[in-house]
Amino acid sequence: MQSSWIAILDYGSQYTQLIARRVREQQVYSEILPFETTAEALRERKPSGIILSGGPNSVFEEGAPTCDPALFDLGVPVLGICYGMQLITKVFGGAVKPGAKREYGHARISVLDAGCLFHLVPEAFSVWMSHGDQVEEIPEGFHATARSANCPVAAFCNDARRVYGLQFHPEVVHSQYGTELLRNFLFTACGCRADWKLADWAAETVETMRRKIGGEEVVLGLSGGVDSSVVAVLLHKAIGNRLHCIFVDNGLLRWKEDEQVEHNFKTRLGMDLTVVHAGPRFYAALKGVSDPEQKRKIIGKEFIDVFAEEARKFKDCKYLAQGTIYPDVIESMNPHKGPSATIKSHHNVGGLPPDLKFELVEPLRELFKDEVRAAGRALGIDPVLLDRQPFPGPGLGVRILGEVTEERVRLLQEADLRVKEEMRKLPNYKQIWQCFAVLLPVKTVGVMGDKRTYENVCAIRCVDSVDAMTADWSRVPYETLATISDRIINEVRGINRVVYDISSKPPATIEWE
Repeated sequence: MQSSWIAILDYGSQYTQLIARRVREQQVYSEILPFETTAEALRERKPSGIILSGGPNSVFEEGAPTCDPALFDLGVPVLGICYGMQLITKVFGGAVKPGAKREYGHARISVLDAGCLFHLVPEAFSVWMSHGDQVEEIPEGFHATARSANCPVAAFCNDARRVYGLQFHPEVVHSQYGTELLRNFLFTACGCRADWKLADWAAETVETMRRKIGGEEVVLGLSGGVDSSVVAVLLHKAIGNRLHCIFVDNGLLRWKEDEQVEHNFKTRLGMDLTVVHAGPRFYAALKGVSDPEQKRKIIGKEFIDVFAEEARKFKDCKYLAQGTIYPDVIESMNPHKGPSATIKSHHNVGGLPPDLKFELVEPLRELFKDEVRAAGRALGIDPVLLDRQPFPGPGLGVRILGEVTEERVRLLQEADLRVKEEMRKLPNYKQIWQCFAVLLPVKTVGVMGDKRTYENVCAIRCVDSVDAMTADWSRVPYETLATISDRIINEVRGINRVVYDISSKPPATIEWE
């Protein structure tokens, strides 16, 4: 654990992960914890400061999430954001009420007292509000430090106890000087040191894994994606050929991806790699299935079955390595968020048969996606591998709408290849989060060589994003789109129409299924 770190108690805000990322961007380690975390548990881990996140609840509602009041007696600074500020108000005997006018979106605040948080920022600037309730009576010992037109107490503080509250969200890019406010909290209030460096993390984790695993062996499900690739290289540095990688070719991969994975990891890096070509098995299981959720479950089950069959061959393996990253951990530890609708099912190497009693090794569970890439660079991994765009676990199975067949996979692979080839020519290609082709379950009439055609429609999806939580469609030059369309229609036999998806997330998702 770093000498400086910030504990973030999660009250269910859509921006909680963003708070953690913003703190880490300042090279200060942060960790998101359930709101029920006790003061005693925090005392043992000695955080440099505590942040209470926003959330969808009202503090005066019955059953609203609260906090251990003793955390304010730990002697470390506390910052409450939105719901967190209202919770501080309640704990210290102030009053919260529904605002006369709700504030969602941009608002202009005026600084009343620069104090600690507003040091070296303008007296007025724009911030991002997202609240219905607001502070009506400031608790004893606190005073207002900022206000907006609709919110008389947009920020407050108790200097003696080093407790601060912001009604707005400094972590979002829409808030001007939000980074400066967080920096003031981290370095002025909390006295943090900027000692969270991923190069150090990578070297330390190699040593940690070497000690943890000892002389035992590890099996890893290698997908060729960024997360599993970084895990593979990290563990290979730690234990060498006692790492056994299994790559399942499910027949739903990108063009010649199986060959690329084998070349990169077996030939170039010298890893022990087993490649299982199981495409026919997956096609048979998917025959006649068009429901996207059912497809995901079938692909996930078949993957686990194939992986388990291969893993049994490594009888001396004690550990199973997975590319679990921090957002996965956060999602799994937050039961207080309540039931939510299933948007998509995901699969990993979880759910293995009971005879495979592996102990889990998850070296990346502290990291966000961009940090995984940075750690990979520190480990010396080829940028071609690290800069790969995200690819869904079920592969092309969820980019083929309707039934998945070997022929439809071939069509989509060829179309997707041409999308990638042309998009890579753009100077801003690395800034595009994802670009790919989708095969639609419809056919349209066309004319090719004076002959009528009735063939498939292909959609192109290109999006800009930071973390996939939100995304906007990429403004790809018309010339590039025209070239992609011409190449697909002329070079991929079976597609005669190409369309471009201009939907943002939300309301659409990045993937079509």
